[in-house]
Amino acid sequence: MDDNEFDRQLLAEAFAAIATEGWRRFSIVGAARAAGLPLERARLRFPRKSFVLIRFGRLADAAALAGAPEEGTVRDRLFEMLMRRFDVLQAHRAGVSALLRHLPFDPPLAGMLGCANFASMRWLLEAAGVSARGPLGRLRTKGLVGVWLWAVRAWMRDESSDLSATMAALDNALARAERATSWLPDGRAHSTPASYPAEPVPEGAPGDALAPSSSPEASSSESPSPGGAPPRGDEPGPGPIGPAP
Repeated sequence: MDDNEFDRQLLAEAFAAIATEGWRRFSIVGAARAAGLPLERARLRFPRKSFVLIRFGRLADAAALAGAPEEGTVRDRLFEMLMRRFDVLQAHRAGVSALLRHLPFDPPLAGMLGCANFASMRWLLEAAGVSARGPLGRLRTKGLVGVWLWAVRAWMRDESSDLSATMAALDNALARAERATSWLPDGRAHSTPASYPAEPVPEGAPGDALAPSSSPEASSSESPSPGGAPPRGDEPGPGPIGPAP
């Protein structure tokens, strides 16, 4: 069994345990035993509980980036990659939902996931052909984090089998971010007709801009992630989920 398969099996049991026991009570040892996995390898792969979220995030990022689309608008490409992330969350829906409900009571864990989401969204922007470097890149990344969290809130309430409400919320949030591109230097909108029925965007929905840019300011320097942790550019970030909106 390779590392990825090992991680998937342990993560499945971990999120099943989180769904029934909660984040504070579940243990790596219990998840490994429930999955029939050797404890010594579980110790190496998951030295702390937080590594459940790190490994889960990397698998979700890999799913989103696998065969990342190169055709279509930026909005289309981001939509497809973000929905792939929701597919990963949906496979462990009960456990992920329990974790999200726990986050308001665990600020350090919420902060870790906030930084992780920032790193993950940088990867998705770059994969969609949008510069995530420099001050403008940081603004774009914050905008996409807002889009993601807005869609996560819809996903939490979405009981449909096809995640239609989640897709509509994501599409609307991306459209709002897209419309804001005209406020950025070199901002260029890439509008396409919405794929889902248009809904009014509620007040408070994300509105930071996402736009391709070739300006020197957008590619010259790195900015620190929220919480002071510098964003990593060598591997996908560990966060497919974030603090409950």
